[in-house]
Amino acid sequence: MGRPPEGVPHVAAPFLSDELVVIAPPTHPLAKTKRIPVSRLAQEVFISREVGSGTRLNADEFFQKRGVNISVGLELGNNSAVKEAVAAGLGIALLSRHTIRMEIALKRLVVLDVQGLPLLRQWYVVHREDKRLSRAAAAFRAFLLTSAEAVLASTAQPQPAKLRARG
Repeated sequence: MGRPPEGVPHVAAPFLSDELVVIAPPTHPLAKTKRIPVSRLAQEVFISREVGSGTRLNADEFFQKRGVNISVGLELGNNSAVKEAVAAGLGIALLSRHTIRMEIALKRLVVLDVQGLPLLRQWYVVHREDKRLSRAAAAFRAFLLTSAEAVLASTAQPQPAKLRARG
């Protein structure tokens, strides 16, 4: 989770650093602009995560602290849908850099150079305080806490598929 839940007894441990960035299609007028003022983003249509998601909460806080009212044109329930909507030119979005790595490498999306960004945050592995983890869940939690950064770093760029000649 990008933000542990409030009001629910839970155990949360950070396992991965993250950055939130504003993304756009490569053809967007701001794609090559440097040091875009946050206030300029008020002129854009935003594709946003659903109300209550950690990404949405972070985005709302970021713009609110800067007195910027953004126009949410489309609200979607998952990152994949947001990325596809942005790639289709329906608007721009604030998303995790980790979730857009492949689209950036394939040049389907670009990160806009917005002043005050990226927003730094942590991802957390979370479970209810009153629940005992199964052995599998405990092993997965331990893996996240010890190896997530290294695994992510080793897969930072998508590798082209290797074709074998058939003979």
